[in-house]
Amino acid sequence: MSIATDLTRDEALSGIVDATARAVAQDPAAAQVRFAARGTSTGTVATDLEARTHRWRVDEPASLGGQDGAANPVEAALGALLACQTVTYRFWAARLDIRLDDLELETEGDLDVRGFFGLDDAVRPGFGAVRLRVRLLGPESAERYAELHRAVEEHCPVLDLFANPTPVTTTLVTGDW
Repeated sequence: MSIATDLTRDEALSGIVDATARAVAQDPAAAQVRFAARGTSTGTVATDLEARTHRWRVDEPASLGGQDGAANPVEAALGALLACQTVTYRFWAARLDIRLDDLELETEGDLDVRGFFGLDDAVRPGFGAVRLRVRLLGPESAERYAELHRAVEEHCPVLDLFANPTPVTTTLVTGDW
């Protein structure tokens, strides 16, 4: 990516932040955003998902009853973490005026299937640990990239979902939707 393209991207992202700040200052209710997704079971354990106009599938490997037609739910969650980190790094680099030429991310999580299968109620069904690696590329000092990293750690929505309890309410519907 060229420097001009980086500046254009950063200007666009800064413009979004500025416009949002103005809208929220004028009407605090404008800060509240609702996201939604819908899923339909397909095949043995796959789910066809949609959010807004986007459609995708989540499946399991054969060893967990699926057709291995797509990433499984926990892989999708790890992917969502990486994608949100990318967005958050880009917005905060623009906001802090830190040049970020590129970034590369990796994550992995440890999951003990005894929790999911109910083989040991003392084992949680979710990840026991998640590790995230981020490589920032650009001309800034290590201190500036550490500043950016701190901002991302404090503001990444999906990292917050992984790191903190989130209240979830489930409503069971039987029969017609």
